[in-house]
Amino acid sequence: MAAMTSPAPSDTAPRTTGDASGDRHPARAGGRRRRPAVWRGAVLVLAGAYFLLPLLASFVFTVHVPGQGITFEAYTELLSADGFTESLLLSLGLAAATIALSLLLAVPALIGVRLGSPRLRPVVEIMCMLPLVVPPIALVTGITTVLRWGPEHLSRTPLYQTFLAVQNENFPFVLVLAYTVLALPFVYRSLDAGLRAVDVPTLVEAARNCGASWPYVVLRVLLPNLRASIAGAAFLTLALVLGEFTIASLLGFRPFAVWIVSISGAQARMSVAVSVLSLLITWLLLLALSRAGTAPSTAAAAPATTSRKES
Repeated sequence: MAAMTSPAPSDTAPRTTGDASGDRHPARAGGRRRRPAVWRGAVLVLAGAYFLLPLLASFVFTVHVPGQGITFEAYTELLSADGFTESLLLSLGLAAATIALSLLLAVPALIGVRLGSPRLRPVVEIMCMLPLVVPPIALVTGITTVLRWGPEHLSRTPLYQTFLAVQNENFPFVLVLAYTVLALPFVYRSLDAGLRAVDVPTLVEAARNCGASWPYVVLRVLLPNLRASIAGAAFLTLALVLGEFTIASLLGFRPFAVWIVSISGAQARMSVAVSVLSLLITWLLLLALSRAGTAPSTAAAAPATTSRKES
């Protein structure tokens, strides 16, 4: 009878421990939750100050003239400056061509390695990572040697015109080739991460069993799933091309980065204003690319809505 009337241990012990841990010290638990938020906010404030204070100082330098006060002449004269529009359009065109060429080379190669020859993946990775080892000055030295050797030894062949065409000042395609080599490590890493997150063999097998052709599989099945990684690769390539100076300067061309340096000696305020404006343009372009990579696919959403209506 004593055993029947005594309360069970499970009725008392868990309640006391649960009350002690959850109800007696709510302020202590709340404090533990607030500490990470406080530290996170402090780190964000310090990082924002680290990046924004130099930009703010640069902007103040461009608009404040001692003895004259606030003036925006550096920005108003910028659009009419000699070479501004041409160099900016040239850099944007080089960036677009570099992004297209890099993706055309990397996407089919990585998909083919992923599907048909997984053992070649280390070889492809090493080849794509080599530009990180070779400095740009060595790369431009090799390009200069080839460009000098070609016209001298191939003057009686059709390749002579090719060497002249890639060095056209209006659109130097040789810079696209050099930038593509420099961008390969970043493009490879971004696309490889996207392919690792997707079950490529299963998607391809399912699409092929449904009668889809290989171009349809790549364009309508794989590329929509790689949208974020493709946008990341384009993001990094655009930033690289807009900020590259060494190769273009040594080859004698004048994209946007070289133009900024060329006017910095004579017009200091205008050069700083151009730098601030170029940062804003780059941020806007990168923001557009990031939004394009995270936006939902309308082509993928349409079949889902139709299937819901049919059900």
